[in-house]
Amino acid sequence: MFSHIVRFFQGGGEMMYPIAVVLVAGLAIAIERFIYLTLVQLRNRGLWNELVPYLQRGDFRQAVQLTAKSPSAIGQILSYGLARISSARNRDDIEKAMEESLMDVVPRLEKRTHYIATFANLATLLGLLGTVIGLINAFAAVATVNPAEKANLLSASISVAMNCTAFGLMAAVPLLLIHAWLQTKTTDTIDSLEMASVKFLNAVTERQAQPAVA
Repeated sequence: MFSHIVRFFQGGGEMMYPIAVVLVAGLAIAIERFIYLTLVQLRNRGLWNELVPYLQRGDFRQAVQLTAKSPSAIGQILSYGLARISSARNRDDIEKAMEESLMDVVPRLEKRTHYIATFANLATLLGLLGTVIGLINAFAAVATVNPAEKANLLSASISVAMNCTAFGLMAAVPLLLIHAWLQTKTTDTIDSLEMASVKFLNAVTERQAQPAVA
């Protein structure tokens, strides 16, 4: 199996190496993004579970202390909101502060993910380029050989040239799938942050409205 892979790689010519570099770079980014997004989700979920009892009791002082020392994305967003509770005139003031923080968090969640799709397209194009170069070299070589050998030489050269296209597609397809999956994971994370922000605003509004009702 290993020897077959080596022969396949060697048979594709020099353009196989750039495709391999693109594949490795794309997978490296995908692994880094997966680890980062997973950690963000775990930290957000853990902080929110700790924060809910304080919000239900209206203990915003303890909530501030909890979010201030948390490295999570939701901690940063809610810290902005908690800091504005005392000076806010209405719900919109708190919401605007949290939206400002969310605008700072979202780019970090989406960072580098788009490169994976770019690498997938690049791998496909490099595969096609390698095939075209291989075919040009094949026809140039066929022009100088004995007519009886042309058919065999041409078929062998085309087979070698097509290895580039095959390898380019083999690199591009998983990268595209990984990109789509990471995009979904990122969107889910952003949606959870927005949902937590709304729940936080509702809790704050309810606590502030209770004295007025009484």
